[in-house]
This record gives sequence, structure tokens and C-alpha cells, in this order.
Amino acid sequence: MAAIDDLKNLLSLDIRQLETLAETLHKEKSCLSGSDTKTLDTLTREKNAVLEEIRGRAKQKIHALVAMGFRPESGDPSRFIRSAGLNDLYALWQEADTKLRECHMLNENNGRIINHLQKRLTRLTDIFRGASGQQKLYGAKGQHTTVSNRTVLASA
Repeated sequence: MAAIDDLKNLLSLDIRQLETLAETLHKEKSCLSGSDTKTLDTLTREKNAVLEEIRGRAKQKIHALVAMGFRPESGDPSRFIRSAGLNDLYALWQEADTKLRECHMLNENNGRIINHLQKRLTRLTDIFRGASGQQKLYGAKGQHTTVSNRTVLASA
């Protein structure tokens, strides 16, 4: 069946590109810790290009699944593939899903690093501008809060 072969090829491409994406995300993390912005810019472009290709293939995969009898409103495609007894295809689908989840986790971790770096940069910028006149403490949620009259625990 041509649709099954098409889907296998698309998933194989996804798997290879997701492996490339994971490598890129690991390099991105290294650049973030070393503040290598030039390489970081290049990696961001690479990451976006790979993601765009994966997104483009998602539509092709849906078309191949529909050609095999899948109805998008019926739910999870992996269930459809497994119920059709297509074990090789199911294994590829699971491998691609696992790699996608790994990339998602790596990207979220890098996002947290970027968020932390942005906060640190904002605090440093405030100090240089002299705008950090008020003291800050950690609040109940672990975030910085400015000390004000309402925050004072006790006074003499």
C-alpha cells in the first residue's frame, strides 16, 4: 500500500530530523551557558528550519493516514495504526513520538535557562541604572518581591 510506505518514509525523515534537532538543542544549551550569541543565532535559525520541515510533513502524514482510512476526528493516530496491525509503522510512530517529546523537554529546559538569563540581565541593568533602590526578597513562590511597608515582618 503506497500510503503506508509514504508514512514510513515521512516518519523516518522525522526521526532523523528530530535527532538533528536534539543535537542542536544540546548545542544551544552549551551556547547559553557560555554566552556565545553568534553561534546561538545560527543554531536558532537551524532549529527553526528543522521545525518548519517537520511541521510541513505533519500535513503529509495526516493525508497518508486518511488515505489508509484514518479519520482525524476519531482520535489518536497511533491507536489507529496499532489497531490496523501495522507493527513496523507503529514502532516508527512511537520512535518519532519519543524523540519529539525529548526535543520538547530539551527546548523547555533551554527556555527556562533563557528566562533565568533574562531576569539576571534585567537585575544587572537595574543596578547599573541605579534603579534598584528598593531591596528585594524571595516571596512564597520563590520569586523576587520588592520590600515595602506591607512586606515588613516586624518593626522596632
